[in-house]
Amino acid sequence: MSIHNHYPIITPEEAVAQIQNGDTVAFSGFTPAGAAKATPRALAARAAESNRKGETFRLRILTGASCGESIDEALAQAGAVAWRAPYQSSPKLRQMINQQKVEYVDMHLSHVPQTVSFGFFGKINAAIVEATEITPDGRVFLTTSIGASPTYLKCAERVIVEINRYHSMRLREMADIMIVPPPPHRNPIQIHDPISKIGWPYAQVDPKKVIGVVENDEPDHVPPFNPPSRVSMKIAEHLIRFLSDERKAGRIPREFLPLQAGVGNITNGVMAALGESAEVPAFKMFTEVFQDSQVGLMEKGKLLAASSTSLAVTPEKLQQIYANMDFFAPRIVLRPQELSNHPGIIRRLCVIAMNTALEVDIYGNENSTHVCGTDVINGIGGSADFSRNAYLSILMCPSVTKGGRISTIVPMCPHVDNTEHSVAIIVTDQGLADTRGLGPMQRAQALIENCAHPAYRDYLNRYLEDSRVGHIRHNLEKCFELHRNLLEFGAMLPDYNPADFQD
Repeated sequence: MSIHNHYPIITPEEAVAQIQNGDTVAFSGFTPAGAAKATPRALAARAAESNRKGETFRLRILTGASCGESIDEALAQAGAVAWRAPYQSSPKLRQMINQQKVEYVDMHLSHVPQTVSFGFFGKINAAIVEATEITPDGRVFLTTSIGASPTYLKCAERVIVEINRYHSMRLREMADIMIVPPPPHRNPIQIHDPISKIGWPYAQVDPKKVIGVVENDEPDHVPPFNPPSRVSMKIAEHLIRFLSDERKAGRIPREFLPLQAGVGNITNGVMAALGESAEVPAFKMFTEVFQDSQVGLMEKGKLLAASSTSLAVTPEKLQQIYANMDFFAPRIVLRPQELSNHPGIIRRLCVIAMNTALEVDIYGNENSTHVCGTDVINGIGGSADFSRNAYLSILMCPSVTKGGRISTIVPMCPHVDNTEHSVAIIVTDQGLADTRGLGPMQRAQALIENCAHPAYRDYLNRYLEDSRVGHIRHNLEKCFELHRNLLEFGAMLPDYNPADFQD
């Protein structure tokens, strides 16, 4: 048998033979970046074979966040997922969750390591983690994400390490890893700048727990983002004007504040536009994902430095980073998600948080996870870690979707992820509503006037007029009328006319 640094080299099939029906299995990965690949595919193949034989083989699955096709999609297609936490973005798994075939725990990503460490999810039977190296004394040098892997390595009963030769050995120069100690022995976390380092370049595992090493040479399967749309550019235009005015008013210092940007096409487009704006100075980021748009911003000096838990970039952009590690390694820090999303650090650094919403109600409550309050899309992820604790909490969305059939500004959200108390700024392609210091009626008027599409403003204003008077005005008979119309007629407005939404 071949040996890697005192550990046996095993096949993916040999690795998954150690996993039993009903086990809780924790995988590396925060987005597809750094996700285990060969072993979970072998696990899916084993599950599919078991199901063909009529044998039950279902697992409880943990990751750092979403994790790409090699884990969620493959395992869901094989019918191998019984329970899932804390976040996912797989079409097949989403379908099974919404059919109640998979139990799904949607939770704040910063809470995951502590929840696991305290045993709220029970035993972690196995951890499968991607790395560039594991040493004889148990130092594990992770690849393109840190996520919750350090905690999974610490807590799992058995460990499989995928050594992926595709990735640069110099990724360890970016890593800053520590596990927050249990209370009451917690001191302030000494991160005073986005790229302050306080930990080690590796995670640690008890060598006795390592079953073996699976070898691989495969890129992360991070899909490309769409080019910035007209809607994204309009959102960026409103946002840049607002940030420039805040800076001129002295509410943002001249040297600016660290930015956080969520995952997705809108935020990627907004980041690209911020990079082109002469009104926004060079800035740093304290965020959870480092995306494609940020590679170019860093190369041209607009993005000075970035803290993240994941290099969620396409293979082309990753190779661009690997080809110039002398430049990128000192400017990027990769941390565990309990640090990248830590409320205390976010608040200390006065981060400006920019995340996307599915819909926002007229008072500023926001839904980012559930269509019509019932069907989950992906999950809350890390957005509320930042929104609740940021210096400025900004939520972005198009004013309408599906050709105008759906308004993102609604009377009441049937599911709420961020409350009106956590959100300050709402931006759509129509404009920006600054809700700071506004009472409920003022917030409603600002959101309708500035953020709602013109075709929906009359309806929203009539809703306010017809609502019961109180500190917050609502009509409980009609508050979900738009959503009921959508389910019954396929459009929120019964007199929907596509011509009303032409550019």
